[in-house]
Amino acid sequence: MKTILTLCLIYQHPRILLGMKKRGFGVGKWNGFGGKVLPTETIEDSVRREVQEEAGIRVKDLTKVGILDFIFTDRTEVLEVHVFKSEEFLGIITESEEMKPQWFHIKNIPFDEMWSDDRFWMPLFLSGKKFKGVFSFGESDTLLEQELVEVEEW
Repeated sequence: MKTILTLCLIYQHPRILLGMKKRGFGVGKWNGFGGKVLPTETIEDSVRREVQEEAGIRVKDLTKVGILDFIFTDRTEVLEVHVFKSEEFLGIITESEEMKPQWFHIKNIPFDEMWSDDRFWMPLFLSGKKFKGVFSFGESDTLLEQELVEVEEW
């Protein structure tokens, strides 16, 4: 079974907006903004809603840059995450109950406080590439296997 999720990173070179996850899945990790796609939503509608709920802003542009599958040994579902980039937004970045947003210079991305897969695909993201990948995690979110390829189109 697959669960469809979204992830959006606000990237204004040389800085990237990440959020510290304050509750739920991934708590205590820096990440982009996103979540589950509701049955009545498109993937793009979902990512727009999630960014607004978690960071208080409305993205003006969305570019799909990746699709990542996450497999966890303690879960039966595969998480299919559609990764988006946005450069422009409306509103004031605001902390929510779920996320505490913060800008980082790309030289200071806090990889040690992020999901371990981010080290692999983030360089492709930052260089404007499109990608697909599969990441398998074991206990304590330990990365067991990874496969990542650059793609031209979906």
